[in-house]
Amino acid sequence: ILGEHLRICPQGYTCCTSEMEENFANKSRSEFEAMMKEAGRSVQTTLTAQHRSFDSYFQDLLNKSEKALYDAFPSMYGELYTQNMKVFKDLYSELRRYYRGSNINLEEALNEFWTRLLERLFKLMNPQYHITDEYLDCMVKHAEQHKPFGEVPRDLKVKATRAFIAARSYAQGFLVGSDVVKKVSQVSLSHECTRAIMKLMYCPHCRGMSSVKPCNNYCLNVVKGCLANQADLNTEWKYLMDSLVIVADRINGPYNVDTVIGTIHMRIAEAISNLQENKDSITAKVFQGCGNPKISTKGSSGEDKKRRGKVTLEAKSSAQALEMLVLDAKGNLTALKTYWITLPSSLCSKKVMASSAADDKCWNGMTKGSYLPEVMGDGLANQINNPEVEVDITKPDMTIRQQIMQLKIMTNRLGNANIGNDVDFQDASDDMSGSGSGDSCPDDVCGKRLSKSPSTRQPETHAIPKQSGHGINGASSRSLPSAFLLLLLVAFIAAQHLWR
Repeated sequence: ILGEHLRICPQGYTCCTSEMEENFANKSRSEFEAMMKEAGRSVQTTLTAQHRSFDSYFQDLLNKSEKALYDAFPSMYGELYTQNMKVFKDLYSELRRYYRGSNINLEEALNEFWTRLLERLFKLMNPQYHITDEYLDCMVKHAEQHKPFGEVPRDLKVKATRAFIAARSYAQGFLVGSDVVKKVSQVSLSHECTRAIMKLMYCPHCRGMSSVKPCNNYCLNVVKGCLANQADLNTEWKYLMDSLVIVADRINGPYNVDTVIGTIHMRIAEAISNLQENKDSITAKVFQGCGNPKISTKGSSGEDKKRRGKVTLEAKSSAQALEMLVLDAKGNLTALKTYWITLPSSLCSKKVMASSAADDKCWNGMTKGSYLPEVMGDGLANQINNPEVEVDITKPDMTIRQQIMQLKIMTNRLGNANIGNDVDFQDASDDMSGSGSGDSCPDDVCGKRLSKSPSTRQPETHAIPKQSGHGINGASSRSLPSAFLLLLLVAFIAAQHLWR
């Protein structure tokens, strides 16, 4: 029949009524949105699987260290351990909370552990004296000078903070990436895009050419126009993937979580042994600085327990498992770097089943023949002259712009983690857990910064990385207060509505 009633397809002779054309338009829209979600689910599956693997590995390391401590310490230290069990449990509890994303100052948590442990052990090793809280305060003030636990607290603090900062940023990076893909894949098509997709996929049916495939370049122009905003994720997406790769190298290199997390119990045992071996000299120094405490009326109860036999603590290395985890992650991250700009080609070749670019017997939007217009570039700005889809380049999609901001924030967190800086995770979503080469933070620098006692440094708030030179080492060179960052985002959204 004559096609004068058609509103989307060419108005020559047609097999379609107005109702059929409308049905095809709805069908093409739902099918294309389903294609987008399916492609996104594949990326989400990859990222969440990487998160799950690392999270399981890291939690297992922490659990094994804690179990080794609980198994060995009672026979090693007797009442020195049994009467102070809660101090050790609280430490591991705080470490887990930090990793899962709680807004905890890790340095302060570690300082608090050593302070509480020293107070408890000093009283237990000197039961013949009546030691008041005021006296303990004095003793703690002199602790930095006397180093009752040797170099262990400082060394563990430097290494553990680096490892935990990197681990939780790394873990959260996968979840943020997955969440961005999920939200972006749910963005609905515009009216203009629905018409273009219908013309691409089902207008051949209305012309009696149901077996003719769309020309590849024609398909690319339609899909690039429809996914123009999504393609603008590309730059920040690549920075996130690169940042995760670099932090993965840190985790398996200088901030090695296997070595640091898996030996926490051994370092604590080393510290306690140092205190026991130097008990007399440390006690003398404390008495000299704080005065002699009063003799206890209860007298000595013989609680100065020595070790009950020699117990050797071991750490079962899982370095090979970590190396395999990192290698697998790096391979997947590298493969996903170009996801947003290769998506049109992927959809056209795998889903729409377009013909090759050289085919002159393909559907070109009007009839069976070759497609002559050039293929548009990627992103919103390059669609101004798209011959297939009318795209308003002055109205970027706000959902996608917000996700670009999330990518920037996460990349900045990873940049901080790469150089051993803590970051503020208090704005992490409730459904997100926790969370490189380069010599940006040498041992002597980080050591000095991380060894303040007590720690007063608050975690840094995340900032938007600079637009140029998004190298991971430069990502954290500047930091904006989180309140200002929020204000900036609100202003940006308001401006977009004004543009509309």
